[in-house]
Amino acid sequence: MITGFEDIVENRILNALRNGEFDNLPGVGKPIAIEDDSHIPEDLRLSHKILKNAGCLPPEIELKKEIYQTQDLLQGLEETVEKYRILKRLNFLIMKLNAMRNTSISFEMPQHYSDRLAERLGSHSSQTPQGHHARKNETSH
Repeated sequence: MITGFEDIVENRILNALRNGEFDNLPGVGKPIAIEDDSHIPEDLRLSHKILKNAGCLPPEIELKKEIYQTQDLLQGLEETVEKYRILKRLNFLIMKLNAMRNTSISFEMPQHYSDRLAERLGSHSSQTPQGHHARKNETSH
């Protein structure tokens, strides 16, 4: 049953339709694009839609965007103190993202380490004193 107010609204819409007032709207004659929001919990869908319409991204997406921008910045840098500083920043952002997700470690984004750092660590471990290895072996018996 239509109340008085709903009846007025319905009549105005029908009059506008008959007068062709809806003919020049964007998307006329095209199917409506319905977004699949089934991956968003039902109680959060309205807030996500409001944030999306306002141009705001969820914190995780903002952080991913910053990670990708930092990775792009790293691509063009030579081995310098600046590259090391940016690499530390990148690893911090990745650690922050992984902590935010609160999921299995298998789904975490891997941190980035420069090849030189890995080489340095490899060369330091091969340069350990002989006595140190001997003590390890003595305690293992």
